[in-house]
Amino acid sequence: MTTTHTPTTRSPTPAAIAQMAVREPPFAAAIVDDLLRNLARTVKTRQLYLPNNPIYQRSLDSLRIAFENLWRQTEEVVLSISETDFRWEMASVGAEPNRGDSLAWLFYKDGVREVTVHKGFEGEELVALLDLLQRVRKASPDEDDLLTLLWEQDFLYLRYRFIDMGYEAAPEIEQPEQLHEERTVPPEEAVPEEERPKIVRMEDFDSTLYFLDEQEIEYLRSSFQTEYRNDLKKNVLAILFDTFEIESNTKIRDEIGDILESTMLQLVSAREFGTVAYILREARISAGRAMSLEAEHRERLQRLPDRLSVPDVLAHLLALLDESPEIPPQEDLDALFEQLRPGTMQLVFSWIGKLQNPRLRTALEQAASRLAAANTAELLKLVLHADPAIAIQAIKRAGQLRTPAAVAPIGRILAIPSPALRLAAVHALAEIGSPGAIRMVEQAINDDERDVRVAAVRAIGARGHTAALSKIEALVRGKELREKDLTEKMALFETYATLAGAAGTAALDGLLNARGKFFAKKEDAEVRACAAMALGRIGSDDAVGALKRATQDKELLVRNAANRALRGGTA
Repeated sequence: MTTTHTPTTRSPTPAAIAQMAVREPPFAAAIVDDLLRNLARTVKTRQLYLPNNPIYQRSLDSLRIAFENLWRQTEEVVLSISETDFRWEMASVGAEPNRGDSLAWLFYKDGVREVTVHKGFEGEELVALLDLLQRVRKASPDEDDLLTLLWEQDFLYLRYRFIDMGYEAAPEIEQPEQLHEERTVPPEEAVPEEERPKIVRMEDFDSTLYFLDEQEIEYLRSSFQTEYRNDLKKNVLAILFDTFEIESNTKIRDEIGDILESTMLQLVSAREFGTVAYILREARISAGRAMSLEAEHRERLQRLPDRLSVPDVLAHLLALLDESPEIPPQEDLDALFEQLRPGTMQLVFSWIGKLQNPRLRTALEQAASRLAAANTAELLKLVLHADPAIAIQAIKRAGQLRTPAAVAPIGRILAIPSPALRLAAVHALAEIGSPGAIRMVEQAINDDERDVRVAAVRAIGARGHTAALSKIEALVRGKELREKDLTEKMALFETYATLAGAAGTAALDGLLNARGKFFAKKEDAEVRACAAMALGRIGSDDAVGALKRATQDKELLVRNAANRALRGGTA
């Protein structure tokens, strides 16, 4: 990370201001403005939710899309910072009316005056910056400021310029009065040469004949940055693959094959998975594109993924990653797993539950989902695997992919004794959401396990599966309802209200207020409170009337539920 300390600021010359005013921005400022507004929104969301919350994750995804839109136009963006907004190409972006809520003020108050963001920042470094901003907003006066936290983080794709607040706020030094008094200085001719003060004068030196202007300096700077960002390893590997395709000499191709195999293993040990994925991808392309390629050489290139797909090698690799304090970028892991053989999916699924590093587990789950999407047939085989850990991961991936072909094998899981497998099956079928999948979920309404029953009932309500209304109504009005816990009662009544609509008002009113031909005796307080919440979900005039009558009930739990249903906006 590069930082620049600027104790004092110097105003640009009028010529420079005129030049900046005339120059047109390279692309629309709205793209940068949209990025900063997404960033401010995500910072606020991070204050409200934990990192694993779906709302925060959706906000983070939207922010990364805004970065992708920006990177289509440029590879870096330089933002000047004032108290109320950011400046890009002399245009105001990301302005906030309230300085206390302004993201620019968060940087400005700690002395940061300019940030430069490079392509690639939207990965792990973006999450790290959001965590820093969260710490700064909650920090006490004795804790570190933003400038210190940025320095400790040592970002690779983020540079910043700052002003020492002590220098900026220092008062000007007043000159003593005697310094302002006029003095008579004798002419140089009156002072001997050896007694004259040794003063360096700029006019004694010839200035350079040519010098670079600002645009040329910026061009050189950007060229240096581009050169430093280039991946030399990939450039060398590209030369090797080009030589392999052009040269038909057997010895040359054998030597290149040896280099590729040894280099790949070295890169794996160094955890440079993006470059390893590049080798595997280019090897497959060269195997199909090279002219006059012997079968031995083609097979050697095609076998490169097998070197990493061996269970022992892959297991050792995952163990090393789990013990490491840092994990590789997500895109590198995704690129690597896309090149592995379908048979590695079983090993990857078995390792997800063993990992101790939560960040690695999240990254591996995402990579496993991409691997499963590319190998659906292998995924369906693992749904019925004998190892429950593997089967659960396969069921989850099938649900995420909403694979219709997985409905039948997942439906068979509902008859397996393992409650964890049955619960995973219900969630997966609910995600698939096809009519056949929801009919399978109906079977779990009367499951022996409470969590499975609750998940099935909620899935039916979420999908609006009215075909199950009669079964849900029988449970709501059945004698076994009193034996169920509060969570299951609430799930049943919410689903009943969703499926029955206004037609269920009379039955719920009878439960709540103990009137009606079906109910001559009052139910327990929990059942009546659940009925009140269900009436609030229906929200019809008759439902509101029933709730108002219940606000005078003797049971405190029932009164509170009725009042909450009336206030909650569901009515």
